Formats: sequence, structure tokens, C-alpha cells
Amino acid sequence: MTEIERFLKYVTFDTQSDESTGVTPSTEKQMIFANYLKKELEEIGLEEITLDENGYLFATLPSNIEHDVPTIGFISHMDTSPDMSGANVKPRIVENYDGSDIVLCSTDNIVLSPSQFPELLDHKGEDLIVTDGHTLLGADDKAGIAEIVSAMVYLKEHPEIKHGRIRIGFNPDEEIGLGAHKFDVEAFGAKWAYTMDGGEVGELEFENFNAAAAKVNISGRNVHPGYAKNKMINSMLVANEFMSLFPADETPSTTTGYEGFYHLISMNGEVEHTELSYIIRDHDRKIFEQRKEFVKQCADKLNDKYGSELLKVELKDQYYNMRQEVEPLMHIIDIAFGAMKEAGVEPRVKAIRGGTDGAQLSFKGLPCPNIFAGGLNFHGRYEFAPVQSIEKAVKVIVKIAELTAHRY
Repeated sequence: MTEIERFLKYVTFDTQSDESTGVTPSTEKQMIFANYLKKELEEIGLEEITLDENGYLFATLPSNIEHDVPTIGFISHMDTSPDMSGANVKPRIVENYDGSDIVLCSTDNIVLSPSQFPELLDHKGEDLIVTDGHTLLGADDKAGIAEIVSAMVYLKEHPEIKHGRIRIGFNPDEEIGLGAHKFDVEAFGAKWAYTMDGGEVGELEFENFNAAAAKVNISGRNVHPGYAKNKMINSMLVANEFMSLFPADETPSTTTGYEGFYHLISMNGEVEHTELSYIIRDHDRKIFEQRKEFVKQCADKLNDKYGSELLKVELKDQYYNMRQEVEPLMHIIDIAFGAMKEAGVEPRVKAIRGGTDGAQLSFKGLPCPNIFAGGLNFHGRYEFAPVQSIEKAVKVIVKIAELTAHRY
């Protein structure tokens, strides 16, 4: 089975995670996929295969050399985003893409167009895996799983390629920020690892956002509107005042690169109570702390205005920039950089405008930069994955294993 055949099989499993359930894995369907993968890993002859009750699947490809080489790992997540359905995915391959619009569904006029997604033009002449426009594809991160499994098969079939002990790990619930929470780093037993969870071919990432979530609860006072003068406090209007205090040019749609932002992700309210949910992001830890303080200051300003504690802010850190954990071990970046070069891939070192399991794992003692898996437009109906990018990712994994053995 090729990496593409594996990928096309994997996306038939609906593995959406769900942050509301409070259990791990957050959905039983992730465990169904995990059991399928466990059986496949057994069939291809990997060793030390374990699947725990939380849906964490680990396995080992033993070393085929006599001298000691650090154990390294490759990790991907099994879940897909709750943002769009992952059920009944119907992938198809657009061969030798010519740069024109791709009609995903003619009945509903769903079109993947380079006028909206110009990155399509970077893949002219390649074979693109797309959806029918009614689901996401699932390349985030089933492409990563297919690449890791296929690379292990390739190394088993080519014993002339020397490598040390390799651990692979597939975990649930990355899309809801919980993929690393119950990841047993000690049991995984790797010196360092790579998450295969990036996007465009060539991406190599060891910086990510510092991240926090903020919930703002706003209390109001409701009285009959005909007799409300100087009595009513409409919590929705107070919420509007609060939101107006934020800089208009520091949102996801107005920032790029290393620029941080405040992102209002939900609002629910009535006169007596309104709740706002924000996420706060910045690569710079000092500025990140200032952003959190700014949110509290905005609440304090309105509480002072109304002479009452109408606004209450709850802040929760989610993850931190992995750079501080990876930078002292830059040889693991050098190995990945060299592996890409040898695989014919031009490395694109960039900062992640988001986070990965690797960020949290790095702070748990497993330095874990992120490598491209090849998909684009994740989390929606316009997701696609070039066949050639997936194939190149497999080569990069193989080369990392080989270069690690050469280094030691």
C-alpha cells in the first residue's frame, strides 16, 4: 500500500474531536481509528505497540545498527477539526492540475479557485487531492499519519538504510488543544521527536504562538424599558464598549508573521448577562503577558466607569512558544534541514501562527519541532493536499532517520 492509498483509506474514518465531552479521547470514533491503526502497525511488523485507554498509540521500529544512536520519534494526531464535518469524506484526485478553477460540487456551486486561494498555483502540474465540498479532507493530520507509517514500511523494506531506534506516536484531541495533555513522554522514550503536522511542503517550524484563552463575564441590570432611565444596565451594550477598547488592527484578519492578536471567538448575551470568549496570541512572551494584562485593564476601566464589578475576566494559558526549549538543541533542526535538502525539498523555516502538540511536548521534556505534512486550507471544505507533497514528506522522514544515525 502506498502512502497515498493509506491516506485515502484513513480519511474514510470520521475522527472529529469535541471539546464539550470532558473525556479522553473526546470522541469514541477516534478510538475506532486508533484500533485500526494498531492492527496495521502489527501487520507491518513494528514492535512495542501499545494503545492506552486514552487513545495514545505508540510503536517502535528497532535500530538496525550496532552502535548507540539516540531514539527519535515522529508524531501525528488522529483527530480532525470540529470546525467542519469529517464524516463521509469523498476524496478525489485532480491529476496534473492546470491552474484553473476546480469544481468541488457543481450542484451547490462549490468551487476551489486560485482567485481565492492563490497557493493553488504553486502546485500546477501536480496531482491534488480534494473533497466534494461538503466536508473537510482530513490531511490535518491524517496525511502525517500516512507519511509516518509509510516511512516505517520503507525503512523495514530497505535495511541498507541504517537508522537507530525510532518511536512513533499517534494521539487524539490535538484540535481541541488536549493532544499532549496525557501523552506519556517517559513511556514514549525518545530523546527528541518531530510532529508531522505542518502545511505547505518545506515548512520547518520551531517557533509558535504563546497562547491564552479569556472569558469575560458581564453582568447587567434589567428593568422595565419604559422606566429604565438611570436604572437599566444592558450587559450587551457594556460588552460592545469592552470590545471597542481593543485595537482594530490586532485581529487575525489584520496580522501576519510575528504579529500577535486578540480574537473574539464567541459572544452570547441578553440584557442581564453576556459572555465573551477570546483567544490571545503572541510569539514574544513579554508582549504576550502585556496582552493578558491589557484585557484585565479594559475590564477594570469599565468597572470604574459603572462603579461596580460588572466585568469579570478569567484567563487561562494554553501553551507557550517552543523556541526556548528547542533552541538549545539546534542540532535537531539542523538534521531536519539537511534531510529536506537531501530529499529535494527547499526548507522554509517559519514561525507557526498557531500551536502544535509539539509545543506542549517540548515543555514536557520532549523537544519537538514541526515538519510539513503537505496539506493546505485546513479545517474547511476547500482543504486540499498535493500527492507530491505527501510523497516528499515520506522521504524527509526516512532521511531524518538516516542522518541521525550518521551523526552519531
